[in-house]
Amino acid sequence: MSMRGIEIRQLESIKGGMVEFFTPQASHETMLVQIPAGAIDELFVHKSQTDQLLVVRGQFVLVTLVNKKYQYIALSEDNPAVVKIPPGVMHGAINFSSEPCFIVNAVLRHRATQQQDYIPRRRPFPYDLAAAEAALRELEVTNRIKIFY
Repeated sequence: MSMRGIEIRQLESIKGGMVEFFTPQASHETMLVQIPAGAIDELFVHKSQTDQLLVVRGQFVLVTLVNKKYQYIALSEDNPAVVKIPPGVMHGAINFSSEPCFIVNAVLRHRATQQQDYIPRRRPFPYDLAAAEAALRELEVTNRIKIFY
């Protein structure tokens, strides 16, 4: 799936005994990021990096602003997928859970870090929290169907 350069790719894995190895991500640096329980984050836009996000614990909704519309992308530890956010795409996070969410960001640097890349931006209009919750429910249903089969 791709929208304005945003890519969502399911991770493939191989099993070695009881251990499962998932596709590695190339990066210049890797960060562990915690999204607090109940967080409704402002937007960020990075000019000098590509974010590659993978949920390792919990779940959250990634919000992107594309063509003056919010896109709501639900991500969960139960559905290993990497979301690649190129430079120039405004994005934020919503964690409806009562537990924090932990993600790994395998950052690709395109030039030296810019201080502006980490300054929160005001939302031009409010998030549609019902749409964000619906995206999360849809992902939960998809995960239950996968487990069933």
